[in-house]
Amino acid sequence: MKTQLLETLENARNYTLAVAEAMPENSYQFTPAEDTMTFATLLHHIGYGISWWEENYIRQQSTDWNPPQATTDKSSTIAYLENAFSALKLSLANKVPTGKGLDGFYATIDHITHHRGQATVYLRCKGIVPPAYIY
Repeated sequence: MKTQLLETLENARNYTLAVAEAMPENSYQFTPAEDTMTFATLLHHIGYGISWWEENYIRQQSTDWNPPQATTDKSSTIAYLENAFSALKLSLANKVPTGKGLDGFYATIDHITHHRGQATVYLRCKGIVPPAYIY
């Protein structure tokens, strides 16, 4: 079970970071429509979601949804994502979740997938072909 969860997480990490790398630095503030997140904010939201789900469901430490100010540039945003993925990987390596923790892991993966799909649309809006899907 642990191997499967870690592989699933690594695939999500690799593809999310590939999508993040595909957007040029000067387009990290791009938003495809009014009242939508910028590309940087969207990726930061993914990272915060990983951290929030990890705390609440994997480590079972109740934490309110209270995201920090979003990163705005490419390098900070990618570093934020990498840290979130690394922390979740460490939690999974130390303890295989069960029950609500396992549900929380899959909810995290679903949240990543949902918003990463939006990020690929942002890339398309900028005329960038998203990286090939990794599974």
